[in-house]
Amino acid sequence: MELCVVGSGYVGLVVGVCMADLGFRVTCCDREQDKIDALRAGRVPIYEPGLEPILRRNQATGRLAFSTDTAAVIERADVVYIAVGTPGLPDGSADTSGVMAVADLIRAHMRRRLVVVIKSTVPVGTADAVRARIGAAPFDYDVVSNPEFLKEGAAIDDFMRPDRIVIGHRSAWAREVMEQLYAGLVRTGRPIFCMDNRSAELTKYASNAMLATKISFMNELSRVCEAVGADVELVRKGVGSDTRIGPRFLFAGVGYGGSCFPKDVKALIDFAAAAGVELRIANAVEDVNASQKHLLADKVIARFGADLSGLRFAVWGLAFKPQTDDMREAPSLVVISRLLAAGASVRAYDPEARHTAGAVLQDNVHYAEDALDAVDGADGLLLVTEWNEFRNPDLRALRARMRQPVLFDGRNIYDPDDVRAAGLEYFGVGRPGPARG
Repeated sequence: MELCVVGSGYVGLVVGVCMADLGFRVTCCDREQDKIDALRAGRVPIYEPGLEPILRRNQATGRLAFSTDTAAVIERADVVYIAVGTPGLPDGSADTSGVMAVADLIRAHMRRRLVVVIKSTVPVGTADAVRARIGAAPFDYDVVSNPEFLKEGAAIDDFMRPDRIVIGHRSAWAREVMEQLYAGLVRTGRPIFCMDNRSAELTKYASNAMLATKISFMNELSRVCEAVGADVELVRKGVGSDTRIGPRFLFAGVGYGGSCFPKDVKALIDFAAAAGVELRIANAVEDVNASQKHLLADKVIARFGADLSGLRFAVWGLAFKPQTDDMREAPSLVVISRLLAAGASVRAYDPEARHTAGAVLQDNVHYAEDALDAVDGADGLLLVTEWNEFRNPDLRALRARMRQPVLFDGRNIYDPDDVRAAGLEYFGVGRPGPARG
C-alpha cells in the first residue's frame, strides 16, 4: 500500500517514519520547503529520541520520502493520514481549518479507493464534517478516526508498542485496511478497539482529560499537605499502590504543559458546552493547573519578598517535560515571567530547549552552558523540568557556587534531608515546611 502523511510536524513525522519502519511505502508531505529539504537530508527538525536514525534507515531503503507536492502524492495513495495541527483558538475551541484544507485536496485529487485517516486531535463530529467536505466521489472512500496517543520523549515506543489502537469507522473494508496496517503492532496482544467515529474522537479527549485530572488533583492535594504538615510524596505512594488508581500521573509539581493536555482540556470544555453540557471537573482541572504554574514564583517571593531587584535565580529545565525541546504552555514561562516582573535576573539551562526557549523568551534570560554554570552566584535555584542530568547533583558543590544556597524543587526529585544536610534551604511541592541547613 502507498501511504501519504499530510503534515510533517511532531505527530505526522512519527507516524510516517514508524509506518515506513513497518514496511510500507510512505511519503510525508508538508508545505514548508525548508522543512522538507531538511528531512530529505536526514535532519529531524524536532527533538525526539530515536527518531532520526529510523528516518535515515528507511530513507536508505526507499520506503520513506518527503514532498511538498501533496496533491501528486494523494493521487497515488491508498491511505491518506491527516496529521496537521489543530491549534487552540482564543475561545478554547480547536482550529480544524487545516484538516478541512486537506479534505479539499482529497476531493480534488482522489484517483482510487481511499482510506482517509484522521490522526490530528479533532473535536467530535470532525470525521462527519470531512465526509461532507469531500462529498460524493467517483471512488469509494471512508473517513477513519484514529487518534494518536504519543508522549513526547517516548513517541517511538508508544507507536510501536501501543497500549491500544482506537479506530472509528463506517465501512467494513476500511476497518480491514486499518487492521492490515497495524497487524505488526498487535501480534503480542495489543488491542484494537473498533467503534464509531464520534466515540473514537471523544476517546482521545477523554484520555487526556483524565490524565490531566490526576495531575491537577495531586497538585491541589499538595497544597493540603503543606497546610497540614503531610508529605505529598508519601501520600502519592500510598494512593498509587491502589490498583484501581495506579501510580502514574500522580506526581505533584508545577503544572502540566505541552501541546496536548492544555489544548485538549480546553477543547473538550468548549465542544461540550456547545452541546449544552458544562464540564465542571474539566474546568476545575484547568483552573488548578493555571494556578499551579505560579507556585514556584510564589514560594520565591514568600522567601525573598515581593521586590527581587538585585537577586539572580538559576532555572534548571525550560521545556514542558524532559526528553523534548517543546516550550508550548511550559510552566517555566510563567515562573520566569514572574521572577523578571519582580525585578530579578534569570540564568537558565536546559539540555535541549535553549533554541526553542530563546524564540519565546528572547533576550530577557541569560542561558548557561551547563547546569553548574547556571548556579554561579545565584540567590536561588529553581528546578522546573526533571531532566535526568539534574537528579544527582553534587549538593555541596551547588552550595559553594551559590550566593544564597536556596533550592526550590518544583518536581520533588530531591530528598529534603539530603539537601538540608548539604547546607541548602529546601522548598518542595507539598512537602514538610522549609528548614535551614
